[in-house]
Amino acid sequence: MFKYLLLALAISLPVFSKALDDSCPCALARAVAVLKGPSIVTGTVIFTQCACDKDGSEPVHVEGRIQGLTPNALRGFHVHQYGNLTDGCTSAGEHWNPFNATHGGLKAPINKRHAGDLGNIESNGNGVAVFDIANDLMTLKGPLSIVGRTIVVHAGTDDLGKGNATSLINGNSGARSACGVIAIGTKD
Repeated sequence: MFKYLLLALAISLPVFSKALDDSCPCALARAVAVLKGPSIVTGTVIFTQCACDKDGSEPVHVEGRIQGLTPNALRGFHVHQYGNLTDGCTSAGEHWNPFNATHGGLKAPINKRHAGDLGNIESNGNGVAVFDIANDLMTLKGPLSIVGRTIVVHAGTDDLGKGNATSLINGNSGARSACGVIAIGTKD
């Protein structure tokens, strides 16, 4: 079994973009996950949302850098149900799906995507993916919070629910290359 890292509240991680800071009149809520896996895939993912957002209408921004991926490839990227890594990434369960919807792409209607569906991330020629994704079905607080769940990068491309019957469950994204539990992080 390989080691997974959980971040403590006192650890400071780099910020990949300040764009959300300028548009949010209040403080930001932040969660982080460090990805490790049985392969060489590693990375850091930062989740931010306006902390003063009372109705959950502001999207969660998912920003990060993941390396060790196949060069020039699309890889499935999802929030999974459990923050449990006792048996590696398989302990994270299935895609987080509080609305009991089918699997789909990030822009699909609510009944055609899981709340944890983030589509694909794209790696460059060096196998590095840098991304900034907005998801309007998840939050960092309340009943739709992703804190305590797991973020997973898959070994295959997510077909966004447009393939066979299995596609409507998991997008045929393949094995789990790396994962990390989403934990409350520092503001800076």
